[in-house]
Amino acid sequence: MSIPSQLPTITDEFMRQSQATGRGYAIVLLRKGPAYDPPRTDSIIWEHGRRNYALRAAGLLPIVCPIRDGSEWAGVGVFNAPTDATEQIMQGDPAVQAQVLTFEVHTGFSFPGDALPA
Repeated sequence: MSIPSQLPTITDEFMRQSQATGRGYAIVLLRKGPAYDPPRTDSIIWEHGRRNYALRAAGLLPIVCPIRDGSEWAGVGVFNAPTDATEQIMQGDPAVQAQVLTFEVHTGFSFPGDALPA
């Protein structure tokens, strides 16, 4: 992907109108936990992924971003749910329960319909 030499002009009015349509989402930051030990824990991560697919199919986790750069971070998810409900959802995650992953939940703000390009 190349960065355009000139970005579109965005007016204050456009920003105000756009921000009025925004809403809160729960952002989950996943870290590798104390029990993270591939390949021993690969089957747990596989089940974590299966659960993410189910949450995505249910409309609760529309954006799932595994991080595979070798850092302490394991992934980022954007939940279409309040932060307290997301906290409960994450407590039921098999990788969290096994301490393979740990998580933080934060309130974020975005716009309905935002999506990653295909």
